[in-house]
Amino acid sequence: MKHNTTSLTQKQRKKETNMVSENSLSSSKRSSPATTPKYCNSFTTRIFADVAGDITLVIDGESFLLHKFPLVTLSGKIRKMVAEAKGSNVSNLELLNFPGGHQTFELAMKFCYGMNFEITTFNVARLHCAAKFLEMTEEYKEQNLISRTQTYLNEIVFQSLQKSVEVLSTCEMMLPTIVDEIEIISNGCVEAIAMNACKEQLVSTLSKLDCDDESRDLITDTDCVAWWVEDLSVLHIDNFQRVICAMLRKGVRSNSIIASLMHYAQSSLKGIGKSQFLNNPSSLENDQSVIVETLVTLLPIDKNKNSSTIPLTFLFGMLKMAIMLGATIQCRLELERRIALRMEMVSLDDLLIPSVQSGDSLFDVDTVHRLLQNFLKRIEEEESEDYGYESDGFGSYTGHGSLLKVGQLIDAYLAEIAPDPYLSLQKFVGLIEILPNYARVIDDGLYRAVDIYLKAHGSLTEEEIKKVCKLIECEKLSEEACNHAAQNERVPLQMVVQVLYFEQLRLKNSLSGSSGDIVMSQRISSGVPSAAMSPRDNYASLRRENRELKLEISRMRMRLSELEKEQMVMKEGMVDKGGNGKTFLKNISKGIGRIAMFSGQAQGNKQKSTRKSGRSSRRFSQS
Repeated sequence: MKHNTTSLTQKQRKKETNMVSENSLSSSKRSSPATTPKYCNSFTTRIFADVAGDITLVIDGESFLLHKFPLVTLSGKIRKMVAEAKGSNVSNLELLNFPGGHQTFELAMKFCYGMNFEITTFNVARLHCAAKFLEMTEEYKEQNLISRTQTYLNEIVFQSLQKSVEVLSTCEMMLPTIVDEIEIISNGCVEAIAMNACKEQLVSTLSKLDCDDESRDLITDTDCVAWWVEDLSVLHIDNFQRVICAMLRKGVRSNSIIASLMHYAQSSLKGIGKSQFLNNPSSLENDQSVIVETLVTLLPIDKNKNSSTIPLTFLFGMLKMAIMLGATIQCRLELERRIALRMEMVSLDDLLIPSVQSGDSLFDVDTVHRLLQNFLKRIEEEESEDYGYESDGFGSYTGHGSLLKVGQLIDAYLAEIAPDPYLSLQKFVGLIEILPNYARVIDDGLYRAVDIYLKAHGSLTEEEIKKVCKLIECEKLSEEACNHAAQNERVPLQMVVQVLYFEQLRLKNSLSGSSGDIVMSQRISSGVPSAAMSPRDNYASLRRENRELKLEISRMRMRLSELEKEQMVMKEGMVDKGGNGKTFLKNISKGIGRIAMFSGQAQGNKQKSTRKSGRSSRRFSQS
């Protein structure tokens, strides 16, 4: 955008056009001795050969020999400075803390002299602040520098997301002395970025609706937002936070927000490791920890854990980075809470978090322990919510299935960390005990992890070995695991005896013709609550039987009331003296028939109810 403004006469404008190039001001400065300031003599001589410069302005140590007339015509500040210095030496004036430095002042002087230059996204913020500083308002001339820069911001910058990001990034490098003016520009850029992101989202949605089904499958949300997600990564974390908050207020989709957070984390935290903090651990580590903490606060809220768009790998990556950088406890706890909501989807590699404490185990076992605590708390809350409804208990099966998946995951994790020589018995046992018994249908994985731990820690005492082996339920071991345990010299003798006993029961059951695991089949077929069924599942089964019994009792009460009505009819017929004999006998025979019909049904229902009551009583007594 070219600006061609002048406060000179037509003759002077003609001379300026013929003699002066665009860069004459910056290229014509002549160096002078250190004792005297640097003057732009060639600038004044080339334009005004017959008029000598009458004022010198010093900006950041750089001196400019200029003329009062074009300056006081457009700048209210310079006009006031000249008026206040009247009667004294007006030839030398200094402008302290000039926004944008002497380069921006040079552009402002070009505007005053009517020279051509281009306003761009990289200088518009500086020029606007410089124009405010110099008070170049409409009061002194129409279309002054403030008006020109504001027009460029409104018509060019704020209409484009990319240009708004470029201007916002330049505001980060300006002096804090003009924070008010910078705040106005940056606020406009932030709102413009959020608004343009919403427009792009709407356009992408409409384009998807216009496409056919085959083309629509090829278009993903990532393709629609990738171009501006990368642009936001150049911003400082403070401005990035403001932009994301503005997008959330405007209604930008959460998957676009997450994509922005992931790209920003990847670009700003890439290559961070413990070795980088050895030379200067304080400054770099503190900056990176602030980034991690800020990004965690910007994560969208998961309304449904099953439809969450935040990848678990990203959450674990942020958690590992937060531990490494020493982020706040609130930041780490928030990440652990989010991971615990989807614990059944976690992989083994995600749980292998390296420990940063010297002398401790190789892996961060405490963090995994807290993840399990949050997960079990979530399962308990879900089950307590199910208790309040008269449902068939199907919701509990989902929670129990998640618990079984986590049980298998933790057994694999225990086997992975068991060879660590620095892993204490207390932490190893703590991970085993935190899960309930019904979280494991088979204890083969647990037995394998314990065996590896005993092999790697040969210095354990006999009591410690018994303590850890007591956590294995021998009746839940498979035939292969029992054969291995019977010949394992590392396990205590009591465990070997138990294994042989249950192996003998299994062999006896197979000879008798039964199929499957003896203990498991007996428990499930008899209805006894087993380790494979959670207390919530057993409660739901018993509640269904009780509901059926209550329904049968209600039916019996209805038939009893009908019988009482028939008896009243019979009594009225007997005392009716004026009634016909046939009618009387007919009523008696009808009543007797209904009594016989009811007694037969009642007797059958009573036997059926007795059988159900007996089965329910057996289940309660055996449990």
